Amino acid sequence: MSEQRTVRPGHAVGLAAMLRPLRRGPGDPTYKIIGEDHWRAMRTPQGPATLRLRQRGTDVEAEAWGAGAEWALTHVPALLGADDRPEEFHTDDPVLMTLMERFEVPRFGRTGLVMEALVPAILEQKVTSTEAFRGFGNLVRRFGEVAPGPGADHGLRLQPSPERLRTVPSWEWLRLPVDHARSKTVLQTARVAPAIERTAGLPGEEVERRLTTIPGIGEWTVAEVRQRAFGDPDAVSFGDYHVAKDVGWALTNEPWDDEQLRDYLERFRPHRARVITLIYRGAGKRPRRGPRMSPRTHLPR
Repeated sequence: MSEQRTVRPGHAVGLAAMLRPLRRGPGDPTYKIIGEDHWRAMRTPQGPATLRLRQRGTDVEAEAWGAGAEWALTHVPALLGADDRPEEFHTDDPVLMTLMERFEVPRFGRTGLVMEALVPAILEQKVTSTEAFRGFGNLVRRFGEVAPGPGADHGLRLQPSPERLRTVPSWEWLRLPVDHARSKTVLQTARVAPAIERTAGLPGEEVERRLTTIPGIGEWTVAEVRQRAFGDPDAVSFGDYHVAKDVGWALTNEPWDDEQLRDYLERFRPHRARVITLIYRGAGKRPRRGPRMSPRTHLPR
């Protein structure tokens, strides 16, 4: 049996754009787009859930299956950005003012699921997107559970539970392939998963302070989690291979480093990530003329 609900957000929602950050590559087994439907496999505090979302004009139809169905449906408004306040962002910056005339001010949704965001963020540390997506997809397919309800028919799977993660042998991580540094960090987070989940709802700086006490988790990883799990419009992924370069190119036709990006964004607190998202909407990514970062070849395939 499923539970259903129609959500009327009260603000403009582009469902695909709101959910795009939650999809870890085109082969993500926890997220599938089938026709007009967006399907997510979720491990909620009340148990596993499959969530189907479909946009109907200004409304969003939601249907969920599994022990966590009620939790998943209750949190759909937050997922669609109900808790964010983009109207509080004001600026006299001429570039941003022009962009705000062309585009909606970005709205951030939140999942409320910290481990769900943290594990793939760890796997994305210091590797190419191809490596990260392959490692995460293989981890979920090999060690995750089949999603409840019709999610199983669509090949949806849940991320492995913290208990399951702790049982994955070292050689299996290498076969995914995930190197020892990243797998070690995942295992360390799995051991303290209840404490990690309890950070939901805390201020962003406190979340960063707590998560960075775990070896292997730094500013970039925490920002990726804050954006998705907390819907934090101030969380900037400093240390990213592209972000500072892309923003500098968009504004000055020259790539920036992280310090230049920090200096530019400081006046926009607590909306720094919102500013970056707005710039990307207007300018996109800088031209990629140099050689791409190559995947490493010393891990098993």
